Amino acid sequence: MESHKVRVGITHGDINGIGYEIIFKTFAEPAMLELCTPVVYGSPKVAAYHRKAIDSSVTFNTVETAGDAESGKLNLVECFSEEVKIDFGRATLESGRAAFLSLERAVADYKAGLIDVIVTAPINKNDIQSEHFHFPGHTEYFEDRVGNGGKALMILANSLMRIALATMHMPLRGVAQALTVDGLVSKLRIFHHSLHADFGISLPRIAVLALNPHASDGGLLGNEEADVIAPAVKAANEAGIPCFGPYAADGFFGAGLYRRFDGVLAMYHDQGLAPFKALSMDDGINFTAGLPLVRTSPDHGTAYDIAGQGCASENSFRQAVYSAIDIWRNRKADVEAHANPLRRQSNTDRKDDEARKKTSQSAEE
Repeated sequence: MESHKVRVGITHGDINGIGYEIIFKTFAEPAMLELCTPVVYGSPKVAAYHRKAIDSSVTFNTVETAGDAESGKLNLVECFSEEVKIDFGRATLESGRAAFLSLERAVADYKAGLIDVIVTAPINKNDIQSEHFHFPGHTEYFEDRVGNGGKALMILANSLMRIALATMHMPLRGVAQALTVDGLVSKLRIFHHSLHADFGISLPRIAVLALNPHASDGGLLGNEEADVIAPAVKAANEAGIPCFGPYAADGFFGAGLYRRFDGVLAMYHDQGLAPFKALSMDDGINFTAGLPLVRTSPDHGTAYDIAGQGCASENSFRQAVYSAIDIWRNRKADVEAHANPLRRQSNTDRKDDEARKKTSQSAEE
């Protein structure tokens, strides 16, 4: 495992955003090419246009398939050959289709065993919609394509915290109805396993946030805490998952309580992402847990307002590459560690062993 150079599949995202810029800036650093073999799924023509726009000197190696990718180079697999218009800062149907074709090719190569992990550059969730892509975001797309019936869990991670979402891309008005005891326990189970196997935490502790202000003030501001969240926390603990709460979200983050836990389960998208992004200091990443595939992304969007200007920060994208590699290695190490577990002896087994020892001693005497 240590000698294996991880092949990182990279989707180019929305071609009118900063995807290529952060890819080029990340792999302008020679050490990144020593760490992994990157394979970008996109278009040589589009890549060249972006490179010129931001005045980058980074070169890329166009290959027919990921199987032809060369170590020490930034490789690029052509996903479409036709001309497309680059219109920095605008959402267009062309840019949405280009993003979709990149995703589809990367998934196909992952299933074929040609790449190990996938890192996605940001997409526009509206312009990518079509008869072929009808998902609220990347997370749901990968759950459908490679989940094998498993459920995906969105985790935002950085050096300070790991926040998972009980509900993902849905209108706020539907969150309360979407929360159930069984659903929360399922999310906590996936989160607990990911913290252990993906992040290498031996005994993870999870904080669970409340839905309503002040954790409902004893029922004054809602009943979800008493009827759903607290019972889910109790059931998860009984299942061997150490978790605590529900905590009122404002006080939890305001008092820095996230430092006392290995993970935090938020009830809805902005409850988790708003404090995370405020505290992420440009190093946050998005990880899709619960699937066979290791998929990460930066924790920001297409940044249309600065696209093509050469001023985008690549820090979050670089961290996404680092994290994908680390999680891939952690999973391999976890599998190896549990490959040949010692058989636990029952009381009957112990008595049989003692009887055999006595019989052996008697024979020797």
